[in-house]
Amino acid sequence: MDGFSRDLLVPKDPDFKDIPLDFKDIPLQIATDDRYMPHFENCIGAIDGTHIAITVPEEDQLRYRGRKGIPTTNVLVVCDFDLLFTYVLTDWEGSAHDSRIFLDAINNPTLNFPKPPRGKYYLVDKGYPERDGYLTPYPKIRYHQSEFGGAHPRGAQEVFNRPHSSLRSCIERAFGVLKARWKILQKMPRYSLMDQNKIICSCFALHNYIRRSSIGDPGFRFLDEDPEFIPPDVFEDVERNATQNDMNNRTQEMRVIRSSITSSLMQAKRTRN
Repeated sequence: MDGFSRDLLVPKDPDFKDIPLDFKDIPLQIATDDRYMPHFENCIGAIDGTHIAITVPEEDQLRYRGRKGIPTTNVLVVCDFDLLFTYVLTDWEGSAHDSRIFLDAINNPTLNFPKPPRGKYYLVDKGYPERDGYLTPYPKIRYHQSEFGGAHPRGAQEVFNRPHSSLRSCIERAFGVLKARWKILQKMPRYSLMDQNKIICSCFALHNYIRRSSIGDPGFRFLDEDPEFIPPDVFEDVERNATQNDMNNRTQEMRVIRSSITSSLMQAKRTRN
């Protein structure tokens, strides 16, 4: 990653040293929405992977073949609720599982992954293993907004999954803007893999530059006007389940947090009714 990308693809507070646990530092998108507040007040962003088409030598085609049968790189990304990318990890082959990439990122100190501080967490989908600081949805029931089809959640677990999915959609929305703007991400020139990865990082960095500096940008204006809209193309990267080995090495802490949030959501639901 070059200096330009490195400077732009970071959290606003990279070391999370300036995050006191008071109301004013809760993300605005959570603090002003009773679907999320106070239930998800300690959430600081979302994590997901996205496949980007690349060109590779014939001998590497199988290793890089992604879900659509073409060579891709599976990019691990962290996003905040302002639709800014705060971490991007490229260079993984398209055949690599999301959970494998994630575990390498959080366990390899040389990759400088922005781990959440104690008491804070990222939202992840069911393709990721349960780890402290990374909140997964309940598995094997409805999760994506499209699965609800306007219907009300059934049962406590769906009452949790629906706002989890809605809040986590910030990263899906950001992916939609990114890929619609930078057509090179759909048809990469035949450069070296190193140069292709630099192009990918530069597109993510330029996305952040535009988001931070351009008022009324058409790509972002549509999403700002419709907070529920998710570009349809992002569902091509729908998650796979975490592998059995990952699931056997889970932590209980996030299950306790998930259960507490579920209880809070159910109490709020009863109060409204």
